[in-house]
Amino acid sequence: MPIHYLESAADPRVSDYTQLTDVHLRKLREPVEGMYIAESSRVLRRALAAGHRPRSFFLAEKWLADLQDVLAAYPDVPAYIGSAALLEEITGFHLHRGAMAAMQRPAPVSLPELLAGARRVAVLEDIVDHTNVGAIFRSAAALDIDAVLISPRCGDPLYRRSVRVSMGTVFQVPWARLESWPQDISVLKQNGFTVAALELTDDAVDVDHLAAGNPERLALVLGTEGAGMSAETLAGVDLAVKIPMRAGVDSLNVAAASAVAFWELRPRSSQGLR
Repeated sequence: MPIHYLESAADPRVSDYTQLTDVHLRKLREPVEGMYIAESSRVLRRALAAGHRPRSFFLAEKWLADLQDVLAAYPDVPAYIGSAALLEEITGFHLHRGAMAAMQRPAPVSLPELLAGARRVAVLEDIVDHTNVGAIFRSAAALDIDAVLISPRCGDPLYRRSVRVSMGTVFQVPWARLESWPQDISVLKQNGFTVAALELTDDAVDVDHLAAGNPERLALVLGTEGAGMSAETLAGVDLAVKIPMRAGVDSLNVAAASAVAFWELRPRSSQGLR
């Protein structure tokens, strides 16, 4: 297998791993170059299990034995090995989660393909915090969400922090970036979805009230923290829903709120939970 021992942080062969702490640069660069970074042995294994193709592997020598099976499975993919200090110089932080891999981004999934057969869809409107994006995906994977749609300005689910926080579940849940939001609300409705906004409005109904109706197809829209959901989106949805809370607490973090709502709004059948 092609194992290469690094001697310099300026080695052009590891340019995929440079400036990883520059969020603005990486979130622009990675989609353009058709790649993303899988950080940690567990996450890169999940990426590979999902069928994603590696461009290269990047690790300290002490982790070589742990990934021997992975490297053997991809004999044509180079593995770059370096000291902890050299790897930190290249990436900008201490690599303590085993290994990294630069992965090829999978081909985008079309919206009709994503919606086909889906009963529960989450829509992320302009959620730019990658930690929240990753946490929402983790909840979506665990709590019966069939697909995730993200607005044009939403954070990248395949950005390194999103992938890490999600524990690789961004590879399990089908997702797509919308091209026209909130205009695409009409597409959801045309496909038979009830579109609900998780937002505190004067006319919002309790989330358990919507759950009692057990809509056949439901799209739940989650807005960014702080600014909240856009007025145009609220005007286009079928209804707003809220999570009842004790007096004195007006909201939850969007990732925490998503988990509560996903659980409460999961599809039911006459035989019980799906």
